[in-house]
Amino acid sequence: MSFTSIVKNEISKLDTIEAENIAELSSIIRNIGIVDKCIRISSENSSVARRIFNLIKDIYHITPKIVVRKGYNFNKSYIYMLEVTSKMDLILDDLSIINNIPKDYIYDDEDSVRSYLRGLFLSVGSINDPKKSRYHLEFLVDNKDYGNFISNMLNKYNLNSKVIKRENKYMVYIKEAEKISDFLRLMNAFNAVFYYEDIRIYRDHKNMTNRLNNCEQANVDKIIETAINQINDIEKIKTIGGLELLDDKTKEAATYRLKYPEVSLLELSEIITLETGNNITKSGLYHRFNKIKSLAQKIRD
Repeated sequence: MSFTSIVKNEISKLDTIEAENIAELSSIIRNIGIVDKCIRISSENSSVARRIFNLIKDIYHITPKIVVRKGYNFNKSYIYMLEVTSKMDLILDDLSIINNIPKDYIYDDEDSVRSYLRGLFLSVGSINDPKKSRYHLEFLVDNKDYGNFISNMLNKYNLNSKVIKRENKYMVYIKEAEKISDFLRLMNAFNAVFYYEDIRIYRDHKNMTNRLNNCEQANVDKIIETAINQINDIEKIKTIGGLELLDDKTKEAATYRLKYPEVSLLELSEIITLETGNNITKSGLYHRFNKIKSLAQKIRD
């Protein structure tokens, strides 16, 4: 079962009041309802279909006809179709379905907005499993104005949603993990939130560990490269007996570098200080090797 189905199954079982139910049903029928001689609503999720059935029955006291059909491909077992033939005008007017953008009373308070977004997710929402792929939540709607309306509604909660055209439809999407988790909270999908947060924290920790490991490896590589270059410079000077041209402190640095070829400058400065009793800092050692490098370059030239 996909993560989208798991979330839809969870929010399909929420206990809600009638005012919330009207906003949720308005969103559902607006997005996946087909109005002709009847109102026809289709879903591939049995829990969602059951939710829609109960919403219509509880609000309008009518029993929709249910038709179950075999899916059109191997991935979808069944399609659940609900048909409403009575009180059509009342339902369409009451839920503000005839308008592209619903009237204000559908979403005039906090609970109604959340319910409208819940209906949106149940009908046209999709969310990636954070364990398997990148963070992504989307809603596929039929026109740009409605897409912008949904995006503005989401962004009242600072969810940073955006709208792009996809073929002949428009996709409203959220990419940030924290914002997707916030949306799940808005829908009261708390089991999904716990799962999502566990995976998000694990992935963030893993990514941080990888970055630290990469940084550490890069530092090791840099230390080794620096040491090799310094040894090459010293060996070049030795080929002409040039070490005797160096002052005592610089010659000491060269001797200790050959003795400890794999340590960092900081470690080498501590070794020299410990073994000779002469305090030398990393910066001081760096300047000595610059002298060695300069002399080696003159020899090469």
